[in-house]
Amino acid sequence: MDKILLEERKKILLEFLSSTEYKPMKFKEIAGILQVPRNEKTDFREVVEALAADGKIEADNSGKYRVSDNNTKAGIFTGTQRGFGFVVIEGEDEDIFIPESGTKGALHNDKVLVSIKGEQTGKRREGEILRIIERSNTTVVGTFEKSKNYGFVVPDNTKFGKDIFIQKEHTKGAVDGHKVVVKITNFGDKLKNPEGRIIEILGHINDPGVDIKSVIAAYNLPLEFPEEVLEQVEKTEEEIGKEEIKGRKDLRDLPTVTIDGEDAKDLDDAITLSKEGDIYHLGVHIADVSHYVREDTPLDKEALNRGTSVYLVDRVIPMLPHKLSNGICSLNAGTDRLALSCLMDIDDKGNVIGHEIVEAVICVNRRMTYTSVKKILEDKDEAEMKEYEELVPMFLLMEELAEILREKRRKRGSIDFDFPESKVVLNKEGHPVDIKPYDRNKATKIIEDFMLIANETVAEDYFWQEIPFVYRVHENPDSDRIKELGIFINNFGYSIRIGQEDIHPKELQKLLRKIEGSSEEALISRLTLRSMKRAKYAAESDGHFGLAAKYYCHFTSPIRRYPDLQIHRIIKENLKGGLGEKRYNHYHKILPDVARQASITERRADDAERDVLKLKKVEYMSDHIGEEFDGVISGITSWGMYVELPNTVEGLVRVADMEDDFYVYEEEKYAMTGEHTRKSYKLGQKVKVEVVDTDKWQKVIDFRLIEE
Repeated sequence: MDKILLEERKKILLEFLSSTEYKPMKFKEIAGILQVPRNEKTDFREVVEALAADGKIEADNSGKYRVSDNNTKAGIFTGTQRGFGFVVIEGEDEDIFIPESGTKGALHNDKVLVSIKGEQTGKRREGEILRIIERSNTTVVGTFEKSKNYGFVVPDNTKFGKDIFIQKEHTKGAVDGHKVVVKITNFGDKLKNPEGRIIEILGHINDPGVDIKSVIAAYNLPLEFPEEVLEQVEKTEEEIGKEEIKGRKDLRDLPTVTIDGEDAKDLDDAITLSKEGDIYHLGVHIADVSHYVREDTPLDKEALNRGTSVYLVDRVIPMLPHKLSNGICSLNAGTDRLALSCLMDIDDKGNVIGHEIVEAVICVNRRMTYTSVKKILEDKDEAEMKEYEELVPMFLLMEELAEILREKRRKRGSIDFDFPESKVVLNKEGHPVDIKPYDRNKATKIIEDFMLIANETVAEDYFWQEIPFVYRVHENPDSDRIKELGIFINNFGYSIRIGQEDIHPKELQKLLRKIEGSSEEALISRLTLRSMKRAKYAAESDGHFGLAAKYYCHFTSPIRRYPDLQIHRIIKENLKGGLGEKRYNHYHKILPDVARQASITERRADDAERDVLKLKKVEYMSDHIGEEFDGVISGITSWGMYVELPNTVEGLVRVADMEDDFYVYEEEKYAMTGEHTRKSYKLGQKVKVEVVDTDKWQKVIDFRLIEE
């Protein structure tokens, strides 16, 4: 049955089973009362079984169905190396602790049905897994270890928790140290390890490039495009024809620039700006990707499946084939390109007093880089200003408007995280040779500011038109997390005001301004970010906490994000008057699933990018064993202290290696204190460390404290 139809029918059936008139009855009786036709009984059984699998309903011993009690819920199991785990339940802030004895053989990321204990013994709710609804890991990436008559694969993901047994005939000739992909054939149980067979050998653990190949395989990131997608792309014209320009607003005479990084090849946004009196005319022109990626074509289905482009340190795994993303869809200088443009009139207070969203044709005059624009605006570099003489007044105007927009956001409480992010530089063999901070300068901020105002303007427009849409939402943080943050920052002499219900983003913004320039800035910024929820995509507009915005969407990157492509399609259809009742209902049905898929693939991309970055940082530090560095204590746990270096590398000082005393973790003080000397180490404290050891595949760097 179609997924959307299944969800609709589950909702209707659950309403019936939850009604006060309903008394527990068997499948046949329910089907009879609801007058389910005989030829639809199979579909109806699928609906009942799906609700039972979700933990929403349950059958008693006599087969009669009732709504499950509040203590039985479905969720996703998160494993740990040490055997116990947690179940994350959608819509609930607190996860459920599962002791090792209660996991029922569940593996990391499995969908499970959990029974939650009534009484709470420890800090969090506890439960046990009743059954595994759906296995998530059918394949696992790991390192092969050979024994005489069989082998084992040690999974790269330590949360998987168990080695996988491989019979000799299923080793595919793998030798010790091979990175492999395993197809699990038996998931094992509490006592027995999973079993599997090797389906791919990625290479030896020490071979260049195998590390990143392993991450790509572990996250199931699609590298190759299917044949039918490439065939569709081949048929796409490389230049735009006269027919395609008809009916579009011709903006080719406006001075237009793109501003991107030096390496960028998929240029999906361009800017125009002028000023009349006190009114700024800002044009944010976005590549009209949906003109080439039509709904339900192989290209569209593959783009939805990928959800987003993935940016790893040595490559980009694109959402769309390069022929499109770097070709006809890229706003390359000196060529006519189709665009979807948001043309805004903005007053000197940063208010958008009028706007128009149009299908346009544009021609970019110059392809600018962040470095060039920074040289013009920050360094006042004469050679650069001479090179782009005719555009310098527009860049100065951009700086002026961006500051107005930023100030308006600041006043309403928008939170601007500005932590040191890093870029790992690799040599030709893929070995890291340097870790550089990302430069967030005036030029990068200008583009951020202009993209933000376009995203807000489009989102508000479509919200009030009451047209089905995909929004970018960021829910208010969980009050317990904010209270924990409040206790933590008290250690540094800071405080935040928490209201009766929710905290206002302005309070967090004020905190970040107070810590600016302090030694604990990076640490408190990260912990503030961790105390907030993750932004996601949704078919309803619930506002954006971090931006203190009522309406927000992603409109500006359709080359690399599916939600942007999806709303472009809706906007264009609406502009042409094609959003009748049938199409309105169509979008109303599909958008919750599109939003869900986009959120899942975004998370997958973020996790893969983070894993590769960690791998390369560990590899980089392996060249610096024995060297000493200054750092800041960034985390304290019962097993040790995490220390962050200025280059953003984080390593662990194990409590077992702190030999000058017996140290005890004081959780409420966020401190590690010696029992005899009372010497104390606190979060944010500056320390000197020596690099002792590294383990690339466990992504661990071991430090030792150096006494000053």
